[in-house]
Amino acid sequence: MSCPDIAPLHRVEVLYAAHHGWLRAWLQRRLGNAFDAADLAQDTFMRLLSRSESVAAREPRALLTTVARGEVSNFLRRRRLEEAYLAALAALPETHAPSPEHRAIVLEALFEIDRRLGSLAAPVRKAFLLSQLDGMKQADIARELGLSLATVQRHIARAAHSCFFGD
Repeated sequence: MSCPDIAPLHRVEVLYAAHHGWLRAWLQRRLGNAFDAADLAQDTFMRLLSRSESVAAREPRALLTTVARGEVSNFLRRRRLEEAYLAALAALPETHAPSPEHRAIVLEALFEIDRRLGSLAAPVRKAFLLSQLDGMKQADIARELGLSLATVQRHIARAAHSCFFGD
């Protein structure tokens, strides 16, 4: 590794040494759970390490809280998705319950679809969800969203492509 490659790592190391304990405590106050706080503090620093740009900040705690808020948001969204999936499973007869391995695979797929849908523009996502989850016809979606039928068709196709192939 050359010196320019080491500099960003060193900056994150300095941030970690100086602010990790503070960030973990800040997260614990918000989450009420030391274990989740420790995980999310670690995820916050991993996010900083994965950045391609420099991590130098005049206000390091402001940077850390901004990144950590994103991590908390992702964490809570994943938790809600998992709780909804587990609630749906609980409604199934025990004979139809999937194995723990199958549940884990499905949850990971749901998290990835959620992430991909989250990256789409709101009208694209809304058209797709109305189509797939509510079973609405495309003409009805167009009326509901105030869009042309062709636009709704493009939105649904774009969202489906994103979900299945990624963008």
